[in-house]
Amino acid sequence: MKQTVLSLLSAAMTIFSSASCQKNEPIIAKTNTYVLVHGAWQAPYVWNAVRTNLESKGNKVIVVELPGHGTDQTPTYQLSLDVYRDKVVDAISKIDGKVILVGHSMGGMVITSVAEKIPDRISKLVYIGAFLPANGQALTELAFSDPDSKLGPLLIESADKLTLDVKADSLTYLFINDGNTATKQQVIDNYRAEPAIPFTNKVALTNENFGAVSKVYIKTLQDVVISPGLQDRMIAAAGINTVYTVNTSHSPFLSQPGEVSDLLLKIGL
Repeated sequence: MKQTVLSLLSAAMTIFSSASCQKNEPIIAKTNTYVLVHGAWQAPYVWNAVRTNLESKGNKVIVVELPGHGTDQTPTYQLSLDVYRDKVVDAISKIDGKVILVGHSMGGMVITSVAEKIPDRISKLVYIGAFLPANGQALTELAFSDPDSKLGPLLIESADKLTLDVKADSLTYLFINDGNTATKQQVIDNYRAEPAIPFTNKVALTNENFGAVSKVYIKTLQDVVISPGLQDRMIAAAGINTVYTVNTSHSPFLSQPGEVSDLLLKIGL
């Protein structure tokens, strides 16, 4: 009997000691896989600083190059919103577990389409100054509903109507007005005309798929491409309750990458 009591006391002390050690151990932040999707007239380079910040905290980061952007030479007439969607779906298919899927500007249309296709692979959708459509909407419909946007009058349509250019002297004003000289030059150096067809493609969304995915919106308060007013209307229409703000122009990951990284880390907790 005495030995049994001693054994029980010894076991209790072991458990207490173990619990005490665990209590004093540093808390390790949760790590995630982030999939980052750029917007129109941009390319993967825009995520470089954010990617570095997220990876420094132990996260895995996949940056998708949309067809017809960056170094990709897919013919413009072959491009569509579905082609963009499938490129992101393919990237996610190579990853184990769920991802946090982040889209900027036109990339919001893309991640919306991806969520409808593979909702079970996405833990959260994050829109950063992005288009957020409802069922049956195209980017053009949302853009034309934004009287405060400065983008429309500064666009130049190609003769074949397959691409849209931004007037050269307005490029940095629209996309990175609050950036430093080097960042503005980076946007100019990496500029390509934007494929036009995906802008007109409508999304087909269901409550069972897209509607079931958790969503977060990061508003860009100085945005003259997608105005804060339109952002508010899209957020309300989608019923998003988790909203953050950054006091930046249209490209916060270039002008304030640390702030964007911190928000993505917070969203991932």
